[in-house]
Amino acid sequence: MHCRRYRQAPISRRELLKASGFGFGAFAFDALLGRAGAAVGDPVELGLGPGLHHPPKAKSVIFLYMDGGVSQVDSFDPKPLLREHNGKDPGQFFKVAPTQFNNNGKMLGSLWDFRPHGQSGIPVSDLFPHCAQHVDKMAVVRSMTSKFSEHTNANYFLHTGSGLQGRPSMGAWVTYGLGSVCENLPGFVVINGGLTPPGGFDNFNSGFLPAAFQGSTFRPQGAPVANIARRERDDAAQRRKLDLLAKLDAIHLDRTGGQDAIESAIANSEMAYRMQSSVPELTDLSGEPEHIREMYGLNHPNKQTQIYGAECLMARRLVERGVRFIELTCPDSGGDRWDAHNNLKANHTNNALAVDQPIGALLTDLEQRGMLDETLVVWAGEFGRTPFAQGSNGRDHNPFAYSIWMAGGGVRGGTIYGQTDEFGYRVVEGKLEMHDMHATMLHLLGVDHERSTYRFSGRDMRLTDVHGHVVREILA
Repeated sequence: MHCRRYRQAPISRRELLKASGFGFGAFAFDALLGRAGAAVGDPVELGLGPGLHHPPKAKSVIFLYMDGGVSQVDSFDPKPLLREHNGKDPGQFFKVAPTQFNNNGKMLGSLWDFRPHGQSGIPVSDLFPHCAQHVDKMAVVRSMTSKFSEHTNANYFLHTGSGLQGRPSMGAWVTYGLGSVCENLPGFVVINGGLTPPGGFDNFNSGFLPAAFQGSTFRPQGAPVANIARRERDDAAQRRKLDLLAKLDAIHLDRTGGQDAIESAIANSEMAYRMQSSVPELTDLSGEPEHIREMYGLNHPNKQTQIYGAECLMARRLVERGVRFIELTCPDSGGDRWDAHNNLKANHTNNALAVDQPIGALLTDLEQRGMLDETLVVWAGEFGRTPFAQGSNGRDHNPFAYSIWMAGGGVRGGTIYGQTDEFGYRVVEGKLEMHDMHATMLHLLGVDHERSTYRFSGRDMRLTDVHGHVVREILA
């Protein structure tokens, strides 16, 4: 059942605008902020979707995007037989499907050792010593698959549930459904570590949802947002200019009958005004205690670790301020993302060095502050890697199996879900797609993925389209 209200004698949008005049812009903006918050069973009006369908376990999401595709057999899915048969023809053991570059070499055993960690004994490779300390908080999913083997389409699928450009990002769907409890910051923030993913910023777009729900991009170092400082001589002058723009926009709205671009421009202008005071304070990490800065790696000799450490620390600060959805992209570690078509050893070593300590610090920090139980942390890339070599020392794209993990709000820690074959090539048990993880993420936020819809192109659209189920086996 959709949360909608109907009137016996509806009025047109033009009539509403004529009746409400200049107050409409402020009214819409107030609703976009979601100041009142969403209560269970209380639908949020004015484009914010159905609100909460059931009591949430998590209030915010931090999505740790591992751009390029981490090798599952070198991270969270150990396969001893790979080492045993290292250097042999993979065709002896399974049918090799066409790969992205079809430069297929011999079986390639993992270059890193796996060790059990925590009370759960979940094995993690030596690539991730800091993350490994938190396996008892994690649900490790070894049975993810993608419908696409090329980065751009796989990224759209990961972020939007569709391999085609133009659909709303998961962050946009979350803020559309729940609004934001933060008045001075966007509900959906992307912290750009330096690598724009294949597919570009359409991975973070609002698609056919109102433009106010698209991701706002911050930088972890230097000026966090372009033009954050006002150019007017004082606040009063800027306020007068914004008031004039709002009046002119309201007049135009009255004449055109309402346009999303104009309504969103009003909301975004007001948000930008508020961000001028909130963003500099948010991104000033100098006030953090030295032991926190050290824990996150802000003093690390590796520059990329410093960058990702600042991203993770900023993510914690955003969660503290009530931001709903935060995505972190990877810094440039001197190679080709996690996309290890050659020199797997250097590629994965450098990328793991950049992200491992900051992620471990983020989980520790959230737990110590009592925030992890209400924050869902998701670690994922767009696909995995082949268990056989590309050329001699790399791995090609593998959409048939890869690993992700979730931790925090509502997740059953110390859990492994799904299974791949003995070489980590294909899923043999518990096969999932990103639709299922999107459904699970929304469920933990208190949203039924089948009921969070938006009418577009003649039908009710949703993040999971006509797919997806909640993976209850990984829920606490």
